[in-house]
This record gives sequence, structure tokens and C-alpha cells, in this order.
Amino acid sequence: MAKLYFKYGAMNSGKSTILLQSAYNYTERGMRPVILKPFIDTKGGEYIVSRLGVKQKADRLIKSDDDIRRILARDTRANGKADCVFVDECQFLTPRQAEQLFWIAVEDDIPVICFGLRTDFLTNGFPASSRLLELAHSLQELKTICRCGKKAMFNARKINGKFVFSGRQVAIDNENNVEYESLCPQCYIQEKNNAALT
Repeated sequence: MAKLYFKYGAMNSGKSTILLQSAYNYTERGMRPVILKPFIDTKGGEYIVSRLGVKQKADRLIKSDDDIRRILARDTRANGKADCVFVDECQFLTPRQAEQLFWIAVEDDIPVICFGLRTDFLTNGFPASSRLLELAHSLQELKTICRCGKKAMFNARKINGKFVFSGRQVAIDNENNVEYESLCPQCYIQEKNNAALT
């Protein structure tokens, strides 16, 4: 039986790089990976983009009302069965779509590997990520470091260079002066306290 994998980590932990490398491994062996990306993630347009400069066009941009299982079934009829499904920025999917990915693995026997964030800039779980944590056969934390050298766990949001701790859950980085910095819990709390004083 195929499995659903959820590989999560703070920003800049190499999620997209690992996705692109893994998809390439399938292609190199004559297999057919299918790469999905949420439509809401406008960073890179139709491409999965790694900080290292590697990029690849996604096979399909997924909208919030899309049925991923039906989309994959249509793709299978047109191009043959996928050997593996890769999903970048899976936190932007819906919980229903996370469940569809589970059934693609279990009933359609296609491995599904999701890469994304576990929590938002306020340390709250993304709904799709929470569902993936409940359903995935395999969970793997991808690690990165904070500016102090400790393990980064949180994604702090900056607007115009200043940390902010309120706002909508989704704001794409590198748009409208929005940036993120991966921080350890101690540095995150320090920046949150500093922001409260200003």
C-alpha cells in the first residue's frame, strides 16, 4: 500500500529543494511524478522555486474548490498513472483536500508526499497541515536554524522590515513588502515582546 507523507518545517528548511530533487529522481528513472501547487501561492507563479535557484513548473495549480482526486484521475486518463504525487506549500490546501490526498495514497495506491508549514506566523496551525498531521502515515520534520543558532520552529512575519503579530493567516512572502524569518521560540518571544513595546 502506498503512503501519505507530510514533511514539514519552518521556512528555509529546504522543503521545496527536497521536493524538486525527489521529483527529479523519479523522472531520472523513467517514472512519472505529478507536482501540485496551491493556486493561492503566487510566489514563483506556476513554478516551484527553491532558494538555491532551482525551479520546475508545477503540473497543476490547485484551487480551494478543486477535487484533487478527480483532477488526478483525469490526468491519469490523459497521461498514464502517476508514480508519485508531490505537493508543495500544502498548508494552503483545505482540510478536505488533505483528506483527498490520503485516499489517493490508500485507495489509488499512489505515494503522496506533501511539503509545507505546520504553523502560521502566530504559531497557529494551518487547517490542512493539522489534517495532514492527523492522517499522514509518515511525519518528518525538516530542520533549519534561527539567527542565534538554535533550531527554528516559528515563522515570524515582517512588513516593511518590522515584525508584526496580527493580520490574516495567509500573506505570501516577497509580495507587498512581506517577509518572514524563521526563529527559535526564544527569539520569537523576544521579537513579540519588542513589538508590543512599540
